[in-house]
Amino acid sequence: MKFDSPATTNPIDRLKWVGQPIERIDGRLKTTGTAPYAYERHDVAPGQAYGYVVGSSIPKGRIVSMDLSVAKAAPGVLGIVTADNAGKLGKGSRNIAPLLGGPEIAHYHQAVALVVAETFEQARAAAELVHVNYEAADAAFDLAAGKEKAVKPDSMTGGAPDSSVGDFQPAFDAAPVKLDATYTTPDEAHAMMEPHASIASWNDDKLTLWTSNQMIAWAKKDLAETLQIEPENVQVISPFIGGGFGGKLFVRADALLASIGARLTRRPVKVALQRPLMFNNTPHRPATIQRIRIGTTQDGKITAIGHESWSADLPDGKPDGAVSQTRLLYAGDHRMTATRLTTLNLPESNAMRAPGEATGMMALEIAMDEMAEKLGLDPIEFRIRNDTQVVPDHESKSPGAELRFSQRQLVQCFRTGAERFGWSNRQARPASLRDGDWLIGHGVASAFRNNQVMKSAARVTLDQTGGVTVETDMTDIGTGTYTIIAQTAAEMMGVPLQKVVVRLGDSSFPVSAGSGGQWGGNSSTAGVYAACVKLREAAAQKLGINSGEVVFADGQVQAGGRSHQLVDAARDGALVAEDIIEFGDLSQKYQQSTFGAHFVEVAVDSATAEIRVRRMLAVCASGRILNPKTARSQVIGAMTMGVGAALMEELAVDTRRGFFVNHDLAGYEVPVHADIPHQEVIFLDETDPVSSPMKAKGVAELGICGVAAAVANAVYNATGVRVREYPVTLDKLLERLPEVG
Repeated sequence: MKFDSPATTNPIDRLKWVGQPIERIDGRLKTTGTAPYAYERHDVAPGQAYGYVVGSSIPKGRIVSMDLSVAKAAPGVLGIVTADNAGKLGKGSRNIAPLLGGPEIAHYHQAVALVVAETFEQARAAAELVHVNYEAADAAFDLAAGKEKAVKPDSMTGGAPDSSVGDFQPAFDAAPVKLDATYTTPDEAHAMMEPHASIASWNDDKLTLWTSNQMIAWAKKDLAETLQIEPENVQVISPFIGGGFGGKLFVRADALLASIGARLTRRPVKVALQRPLMFNNTPHRPATIQRIRIGTTQDGKITAIGHESWSADLPDGKPDGAVSQTRLLYAGDHRMTATRLTTLNLPESNAMRAPGEATGMMALEIAMDEMAEKLGLDPIEFRIRNDTQVVPDHESKSPGAELRFSQRQLVQCFRTGAERFGWSNRQARPASLRDGDWLIGHGVASAFRNNQVMKSAARVTLDQTGGVTVETDMTDIGTGTYTIIAQTAAEMMGVPLQKVVVRLGDSSFPVSAGSGGQWGGNSSTAGVYAACVKLREAAAQKLGINSGEVVFADGQVQAGGRSHQLVDAARDGALVAEDIIEFGDLSQKYQQSTFGAHFVEVAVDSATAEIRVRRMLAVCASGRILNPKTARSQVIGAMTMGVGAALMEELAVDTRRGFFVNHDLAGYEVPVHADIPHQEVIFLDETDPVSSPMKAKGVAELGICGVAAAVANAVYNATGVRVREYPVTLDKLLERLPEVG
């Protein structure tokens, strides 16, 4: 199915199942511990052995020698994989550094060996006996120190690295009111609960991999490229994933080494990355340095806005796209953005929930508050005055042509949220509201994330019991994918939800969008929609009905005053239909984005600077919400991650040895239940027919964008202390707190 014109009325609009707060159909499996996660698949391949990864202890250099003799002689050891015996390996196109190092070392904890043994304990003990001699090379680990060597990259995620409209510098210089400030964000880790884990098994020359991966088709392709085998000889299975946040978009060392270890030992091998390797071996969100300049008229209209960002990665890596939202979010005739990339020898930087906008909004939305204060304006009023319904940095081949947003309800998000939150009670003067020993502050920030769509396929089957089975390689990373796909199929085929079976995460199924970039829910359900359209046509034809007039509802197929049982269409055998949704050029005709507003109340102890988040509200305009319950879960999870980014998350870099020191969940702090207060989420009533037949958009990443800035703005409102270096920790507040009256 080609989606190249805005959606009109279709069966989804009945909203009997779609749009309803249905509980997760996979919830019972997860809450009873019976959902089969990758490392727990004891039933899929008999005789499983265990692998334990040995990571490099230097960040850059080469292996001089490896002594494996003692480890090989250890109890239970079946074999040891190294670059010397792994065979000729390629490199997947989505991996920056080779997943198996040797002799060259690209970063700290790059895998250099896998010890395979009968038990996990034996593999771990033998791994301690592997002795590696290295020759270290000079390396760089400090973004601030490397800033002057940064270069303009060829590209960044989301477009060109630089943009320019009008003449920024003269306009900024001439502006009556100006802000020029620099903000920093630290390296952050995905820190998901489930580690990267895989079980690999060979049957002759065919590999089956049970793994934890967000993008099945990407994993199959990259694994085949790395092992240098035909893609049709690889099957990837990942029906349940215990969190990913972008860290499992690409094949990692666990998958490759389990595959090589199984081939070497002729046994199925399971590998889970130990927690320190999850931080140093797999990707992370890179640190940024961001300079933002805003110039306005006296009445608060932006005339000039500039955003420059510096980040780092390994050689051949990409920059963080922190400037992305600044090209789209606020009006202003004169504007510029610039992205610069420097090379550091830290572990790989790559996608983490809302890459680009998450870090960019952390800076931009503080700058907007600072500018509002200079102008004497309420922060919400300043943002509303600079709203726009057209893309402000759009450069068209036709002079004067505008690119309009398909939907943009940012102002409505602020007005709805301000009323619900009680924003009118906020004190404009910082440090003027107290509750006993606590200083109380309120903060706000815009939320913004572009809407992306990806082609996505599915296969649907109507069986002789009237049941409908959906098969697609789409994944569920805790987002509720099983449920919204079931709702889509039930709506389209007019059957109860209980009659729908959803099978996900298997590369033998049609290729879907996968889970990433906030595109998964909208795109994958649109693929199911397309397949169901074909199944409806096949069923109508089987029943002798004109498919153009048909209505599928309550297990019936109705047309022209006649009614048939849907199950009768499969009386001679199951009906199977498969299709793919392919998106046309609507994304070039309309700018598709999602919008929101975050409101936060904090309390800061007037003596110790201890920060407590008291309440949070998110208002989201994100197209049709396919399931308010699962969508709310995604937004409050994102809000929680935003609190972490604001107040505690920071990978501490050892700039002598080139690694992240706090590489576990004891040293890398993330919010826990006690840190998170009441959270409220409001979804504006919105459909976007330009986006897909579902008229939906993504929401899972919108929820994190702007949260950290809203927290930081609330801390400033409480204390009068402006912190521009995340995280906002008490040591950055303590000496500047107002005197206790």
